[in-house]
Amino acid sequence: MPAARTEFFAASDGLRLAVEVRGAGNTPTLLFANGFGQTRGAWNGAAAALAARGCRCVSFDARGHGESDHLPDGSYHMQRFADDLLGLARAQPARPVLVGASMGGLLGLVAAGETRPAPFRALVLVDITPRWEMKGVERILAFMQAHPDGFTGYAEAAEQIAAYLPHRAGRRSEEQLRPLLREGADGRLRWHWDPALLAGDLVQESERYQPRLFAAAAQVDVPVLLLSGERSDVVSHATVAEFLQLVPHARHVEVAGATHMLAGDANDAFTREIASFIETLDDGDARRGAAAM
Repeated sequence: MPAARTEFFAASDGLRLAVEVRGAGNTPTLLFANGFGQTRGAWNGAAAALAARGCRCVSFDARGHGESDHLPDGSYHMQRFADDLLGLARAQPARPVLVGASMGGLLGLVAAGETRPAPFRALVLVDITPRWEMKGVERILAFMQAHPDGFTGYAEAAEQIAAYLPHRAGRRSEEQLRPLLREGADGRLRWHWDPALLAGDLVQESERYQPRLFAAAAQVDVPVLLLSGERSDVVSHATVAEFLQLVPHARHVEVAGATHMLAGDANDAFTREIASFIETLDDGDARRGAAAM
């Protein structure tokens, strides 16, 4: 299995983004963009499996997340996130297939619909559509905002994650949790994301982006796969139907038993659908990579 190597990418404003690369440079590239509050670790299972089968997999922590830099002034804006994604796509040896979850998928839609030539070979949207169900988003934000003072230790954090994801068996170990938590000067553990992400106007700004998202989606002219979770409370049958009207050439697959955290809930099915999608692309390198799967 190809070893992962960590690099740092300088964004257009100088901020450093933590990037993880698996696989060789002469194979089809998949660029994974995490959702709000996630890290590149959300893709570990899929990236490792796809790299082992012939793809070059690049995942990164969005600004203010994981090991990427936090903004000193806490001024986060959607356009900066979109610029980061574009910069990373253009830095690849060939146009990548974007795999974007939630926020990462929305940024991918904007970039693919508004930029010519398109910066991506194709799009895989992971449980996100231009219109989303607010109940599901509010649940995510409530979890992110619930423990501003952090935790006394990893066991307490594991307990909170288990309560948030009751459908998953077992509790996360300290090793699994270590990349998600930071120890403060007071000795308490806090989530990896910059608290300023929640304190500012970013969430409201994303809602104001909806007209732009609809306009961009209607202009997407590359192959699109929408993967949704059967049990998702962020994407619904109604939002999927609306998206398929906007992007009639898109393919939709609903993954049985999965929630909004689709890759973590059903990684084998998730990986299998991406591999099948790559096989349909008319790029010779992409076909050769998928054939090894």
